[in-house]
Amino acid sequence: MDPSCLAHRLTEDERQAFNRDGYLILEDVLTQEEVERLIGVVDCLHAAGEFEEGRTDETVSGRVNKIGFVGMDRSLFDLVACERTLPKVWGILGWNVYLYHSHLSITETEPGSYAPDGPTWRWHQDSGRLNQDMETEPRPRISIKVAYFLTDVSEEGRGNVWVVPGSHLRNKLERPESGMGQPEGAVPVMVKPGAAVIFDRRIWHTATPNFSSIVRKVLFYGYGYRWIRTRDEMEFPQAWYDESDPILQQMMGHSVNEYGRSSPTDADVPLKVWLSEHEPAVV
Repeated sequence: MDPSCLAHRLTEDERQAFNRDGYLILEDVLTQEEVERLIGVVDCLHAAGEFEEGRTDETVSGRVNKIGFVGMDRSLFDLVACERTLPKVWGILGWNVYLYHSHLSITETEPGSYAPDGPTWRWHQDSGRLNQDMETEPRPRISIKVAYFLTDVSEEGRGNVWVVPGSHLRNKLERPESGMGQPEGAVPVMVKPGAAVIFDRRIWHTATPNFSSIVRKVLFYGYGYRWIRTRDEMEFPQAWYDESDPILQQMMGHSVNEYGRSSPTDADVPLKVWLSEHEPAVV
């Protein structure tokens, strides 16, 4: 981790916006060259049938989520510790974090017309049982996702994620009783290729159909506290891990022992050690 990454630390304005809205848009995080390279990787994997066992989305035709994709290519693995976004992650969650979840989302195009005033989409919060087992109002943040958009969703109808800004602060979402239309305040997330969007896991959101001519491709990286169990299989070549710097190793699950996940020493959390030297105010 190079100290130059501190130029991308979370600003106070970004913190306030994230706490208020539940998501944060970061434009031009990836260069055009990086976007093209990642699209090439995704397309090759797709053409080779690597996503055939991906989880399909029953509510959106042609949408596949490949869970735990980070070990499928070195470029996907290295993006776990992206120096333009990881400072935002530790700025929000702190240093006792790691990658607990990842999914690659492809939404194929489909015929039809874009109709937000049609049937209500599948609105939900992330993390499954956590939302039933936690008793507080609102529920705790616990984790966030960084989504890298590889294709253009700067217009509506392109399989955009829709969100209700500020809804991360309430446990229930009122949906139209008629089953038609979307919740009050709902908006599409519209960004250009190369943008990253950080989502609070609690924000109410939904996938939507893709009626454009562009196949939508997004990489989602989920970061949470090190005491959370992984949400999917984190399989990757051991050599990649061995060659990585200590901070990437932490992101990929390093801990001296299991006790160190909830009561870490410096040996468990190299990110804390690095921050103690380069940005002590956050430690």
